[in-house]
Amino acid sequence: MNFNIVNEIKLTYSREGNAEKLITNSNDAVEVFRAHFDSGEIDYRESFYALYLNNAHKVLGIKRISESGISSTLVDIRIIMQAALLCNASSLIVAHNHPSGNLKPSSEDVKMTGKIKDASEFLNIQLLDHCILTSTEYLSFADEGLL
Repeated sequence: MNFNIVNEIKLTYSREGNAEKLITNSNDAVEVFRAHFDSGEIDYRESFYALYLNNAHKVLGIKRISESGISSTLVDIRIIMQAALLCNASSLIVAHNHPSGNLKPSSEDVKMTGKIKDASEFLNIQLLDHCILTSTEYLSFADEGLL
Protein backbone atom coordinates (compact mmCIF):
# COMPACT_ATOMS: atom_id res chain seq x y z
CA MET A 1 0.00 0.00 0.00
CA ASN A 2 1.33 3.44 -0.91
CA PHE A 3 0.34 6.09 1.65
CA ASN A 4 2.03 8.95 -0.22
CA ILE A 5 -0.83 9.18 -2.71
CA VAL A 6 -3.95 11.20 -1.88
CA ASN A 7 -7.12 11.68 -3.85
CA GLU A 8 -7.33 14.83 -5.93
CA ILE A 9 -10.59 16.75 -5.65
CA LYS A 10 -11.85 18.45 -8.79
CA LEU A 11 -14.87 20.74 -8.77
CA THR A 12 -16.18 22.28 -11.97
CA TYR A 13 -18.76 24.85 -12.96
CA SER A 14 -19.46 26.19 -16.42
CA ARG A 15 -21.36 29.32 -17.42
CA GLU A 16 -21.76 28.03 -20.97
CA GLY A 17 -25.23 28.70 -22.29
CA ASN A 18 -26.13 30.91 -19.32
CA ALA A 19 -29.11 33.05 -20.24
CA GLU A 20 -28.60 35.22 -17.15
CA LYS A 21 -32.31 35.51 -16.50
CA LEU A 22 -33.12 38.20 -13.96
CA ILE A 23 -35.26 37.14 -10.98
CA THR A 24 -37.28 40.03 -9.55
CA ASN A 25 -40.10 38.16 -7.82
CA SER A 26 -41.44 34.72 -6.93
CA ASN A 27 -43.26 34.42 -10.25
CA ASP A 28 -39.96 34.81 -12.15
CA ALA A 29 -38.40 32.06 -10.05
CA VAL A 30 -41.38 29.73 -10.45
CA GLU A 31 -41.19 30.20 -14.22
CA VAL A 32 -37.61 28.89 -14.17
CA PHE A 33 -38.47 26.04 -11.82
CA ARG A 34 -41.44 24.95 -13.94
CA ALA A 35 -39.15 24.73 -16.98
CA HIS A 36 -37.01 22.19 -15.09
CA PHE A 37 -39.58 20.14 -13.19
CA ASP A 38 -40.82 17.14 -15.13
CA SER A 39 -44.39 18.25 -15.94
CA GLY A 40 -45.45 14.62 -16.30
CA GLU A 41 -44.33 13.86 -12.74
CA ILE A 42 -45.17 17.06 -10.84
CA ASP A 43 -48.41 15.43 -9.64
CA TYR A 44 -46.74 12.05 -9.16
CA ARG A 45 -43.68 12.42 -6.90
CA GLU A 46 -41.71 15.09 -5.08
CA SER A 47 -38.58 16.74 -6.39
CA PHE A 48 -36.44 19.48 -4.83
CA TYR A 49 -34.46 22.09 -6.80
CA ALA A 50 -32.16 24.99 -5.96
CA LEU A 51 -31.76 28.10 -8.11
CA TYR A 52 -28.50 30.05 -7.68
CA LEU A 53 -28.22 33.80 -8.27
CA ASN A 54 -25.45 36.39 -8.45
CA ASN A 55 -25.43 39.81 -6.72
CA ALA A 56 -27.66 41.27 -9.45
CA HIS A 57 -30.21 38.43 -8.96
CA LYS A 58 -29.34 36.95 -12.35
CA VAL A 59 -29.50 33.17 -12.56
CA LEU A 60 -26.16 31.40 -12.36
CA GLY A 61 -27.70 27.96 -12.57
CA ILE A 62 -30.21 25.44 -11.29
CA LYS A 63 -29.61 22.06 -9.66
CA ARG A 64 -31.93 19.20 -8.87
CA ILE A 65 -31.15 18.32 -5.27
CA SER A 66 -33.37 15.29 -4.92
CA GLU A 67 -36.17 13.28 -6.42
CA SER A 68 -38.06 10.83 -4.27
CA GLY A 69 -41.42 9.50 -3.24
CA ILE A 70 -45.04 10.50 -3.39
CA SER A 71 -45.17 12.52 -0.19
CA SER A 72 -41.58 13.41 0.68
CA THR A 73 -38.07 13.88 -0.63
CA LEU A 74 -34.74 13.76 1.14
CA VAL A 75 -32.88 17.08 1.07
CA ASP A 76 -29.19 17.21 1.94
CA ILE A 77 -28.34 20.81 2.83
CA ARG A 78 -24.65 20.16 2.16
CA ILE A 79 -25.44 19.48 -1.52
CA ILE A 80 -27.40 22.76 -1.76
CA MET A 81 -24.57 24.74 -0.18
CA GLN A 82 -21.83 22.92 -2.11
CA ALA A 83 -23.36 24.02 -5.42
CA ALA A 84 -23.87 27.57 -4.08
CA LEU A 85 -20.19 27.84 -3.20
CA LEU A 86 -19.08 26.23 -6.45
CA CYS A 87 -20.88 28.79 -8.62
CA ASN A 88 -20.11 31.76 -6.31
CA ALA A 89 -23.79 32.39 -5.62
CA SER A 90 -24.77 35.43 -3.59
CA SER A 91 -28.30 34.15 -3.05
CA LEU A 92 -30.50 31.17 -3.72
CA ILE A 93 -34.11 30.13 -4.04
CA VAL A 94 -35.30 26.59 -3.40
CA ALA A 95 -38.45 24.86 -4.57
CA HIS A 96 -40.22 21.55 -4.32
CA ASN A 97 -43.55 20.22 -5.46
CA HIS A 98 -46.52 18.80 -3.60
CA PRO A 99 -48.08 16.03 -5.72
CA SER A 100 -51.15 16.15 -3.46
CA GLY A 101 -52.04 19.57 -4.86
CA ASN A 102 -52.06 21.02 -1.33
CA LEU A 103 -49.95 24.20 -1.16
CA LYS A 104 -49.87 24.35 2.64
CA PRO A 105 -46.29 23.91 3.90
CA SER A 106 -45.85 20.88 6.14
CA SER A 107 -44.01 21.13 9.44
CA GLU A 108 -41.09 19.36 7.70
CA ASP A 109 -41.14 22.01 4.94
CA VAL A 110 -40.90 24.77 7.54
CA LYS A 111 -38.16 22.95 9.47
CA MET A 112 -36.11 22.31 6.32
CA THR A 113 -36.45 25.92 5.22
CA GLY A 114 -35.11 27.05 8.59
CA LYS A 115 -32.10 24.75 8.27
CA ILE A 116 -31.35 25.97 4.76
CA LYS A 117 -31.67 29.58 5.93
CA ASP A 118 -29.27 28.96 8.85
CA ALA A 119 -26.70 27.30 6.59
CA SER A 120 -27.04 30.08 4.02
CA GLU A 121 -26.57 32.81 6.61
CA PHE A 122 -23.47 31.06 7.97
CA LEU A 123 -21.97 31.14 4.46
CA ASN A 124 -23.12 34.72 3.79
CA ILE A 125 -25.50 33.56 1.05
CA GLN A 126 -29.05 34.87 1.19
CA LEU A 127 -32.00 32.48 1.00
CA LEU A 128 -34.51 34.59 -0.93
CA ASP A 129 -37.44 32.18 -1.11
CA HIS A 130 -38.77 28.65 -0.88
CA CYS A 131 -41.54 27.90 -3.34
CA ILE A 132 -43.97 25.01 -3.22
CA LEU A 133 -45.40 24.08 -6.61
CA THR A 134 -48.37 22.11 -7.81
CA SER A 135 -49.20 21.57 -11.45
CA THR A 136 -51.30 24.77 -11.51
CA GLU A 137 -50.34 26.97 -8.54
CA TYR A 138 -47.52 27.86 -6.19
CA LEU A 139 -46.87 29.21 -2.72
CA SER A 140 -43.94 31.50 -1.94
CA PHE A 141 -42.59 31.47 1.64
CA ALA A 142 -41.28 35.03 1.06
CA ASP A 143 -44.58 36.34 -0.30
CA GLU A 144 -46.45 34.75 2.63
CA GLY A 145 -44.04 36.16 5.24
CA LEU A 146 -42.88 32.67 6.22
CA LEU A 147 -39.21 33.29 5.58
